[in-house]
Amino acid sequence: MRTTLLIIYNKLLTLFCKLKGSAGSVYPGSKVKNIDKDILKKIKYPKYIIGITGSSGKGSTTSLVAYILKNAGYKVVWNKSGSNLLNAAVTLILNNTNPFTKKMNCDCLLMELDESYISTIFDKNVLTHLLITNITRDQPARNGHPEIILEKIINSIGDNTHVIINADDPFLNRIKYTHHGLITTYGVGKTKYDTSSPINKSVDACYCPICHNKLKYYYYHTGHIGKYKCTKCDFAREKVNFEADDVDLKKQFITINNSIYHINKDVFFAVYYTLAAYTLCKTLGLSDNILKKYLNDYPMESKRMKEYVLDNRNVYMLESKNENNLSYYESLHYINGIHEKKTIIMGFDNVSRRYKFNDLSWLYDVEFELLNDKYVDKIFIIGRFRYDILTRLSYANIDKDKLILIDNLDTLINRVKNESTGNIYTMLCFDMTSIIRKKIMEDNHE
Repeated sequence: MRTTLLIIYNKLLTLFCKLKGSAGSVYPGSKVKNIDKDILKKIKYPKYIIGITGSSGKGSTTSLVAYILKNAGYKVVWNKSGSNLLNAAVTLILNNTNPFTKKMNCDCLLMELDESYISTIFDKNVLTHLLITNITRDQPARNGHPEIILEKIINSIGDNTHVIINADDPFLNRIKYTHHGLITTYGVGKTKYDTSSPINKSVDACYCPICHNKLKYYYYHTGHIGKYKCTKCDFAREKVNFEADDVDLKKQFITINNSIYHINKDVFFAVYYTLAAYTLCKTLGLSDNILKKYLNDYPMESKRMKEYVLDNRNVYMLESKNENNLSYYESLHYINGIHEKKTIIMGFDNVSRRYKFNDLSWLYDVEFELLNDKYVDKIFIIGRFRYDILTRLSYANIDKDKLILIDNLDTLINRVKNESTGNIYTMLCFDMTSIIRKKIMEDNHE
């Protein structure tokens, strides 16, 4: 009876939050958890309980998997809001549970999960599947070294969980030595975009996790992700279960299992989340015909890049994840590849939404030197940490005449319109994206 009442209480709190104009994705679960911290252990879960985690790409992958499964006829419950910690999980799960039978009303529970907190939500062996996208240096003030994150993931799953890993990442590839359950691997073959040396200075994995000798890389896709082998032992990126080849970012196509698939953005990380979604759905038994239909028709924008128009200029909003140099590199690399006049907006008000350490050392891992580009007209620097970003850009030797500090955000749009040329590219963290989007939309309606 107590569990029944708590499920109803969660639903009522969610309704109350929505009536007040809030999403109510976290608060109800926090209240219920304070009453019964083991509430999630009393729920009857569906056949498939799928987690998707990793330093980056988990949100885009989860969205794509949800789209495919729903269109393939599965009733899917998933955390569309992106809230991926315990309180949000409690809210979501209880809102989709029958209070009297305590059974979830779905065929599949699909969860984007914070890599550090999987074990706080689910006991070992509850997850039927766990897909891991990558492990990179991410939020070091909170997560510490990538090795720590890997151990947390390994310790959060049991042998009954089917693990799907990106074998191009040597951190993840070592899971095959520790996990005794099913493992499915995916990776990207050699492409015309690869390099023979690291594309950025901050490489998180260059030594064998088994014997600690240096890894030999045949090529790099991005960061430490590519094809490698140990120079002493047999640790290597070997043949994978599912591989993407013939990558063409301009035409936005890749090949998997001799079939051509569309990717919804012309950026390399889209290759990975498309391949990851394909691999996970294949492990669930979906056919290539179904995957072709829904991957090629996927209508949603990439979570990390949305397009708008301002004063007849295209605006490309790239969300760059703070405290993650590889996320920033992907944005910088994309902008650097545009060989026409362009304007950039960058900045943030909060280093993190989860703590107040305000550690900015990661700015010096990011290769802002890529902005030493003759096509860059102006760089508008916004947000509470604009002077810190200005200092970092000065060390990158960017022409100071191109750098414009915006102290009053209300003046940004007019200054961009009047003082710069070319299409506009934003490098913003999550906290700024909605603010700048709103200002663009307001200007378009004037």
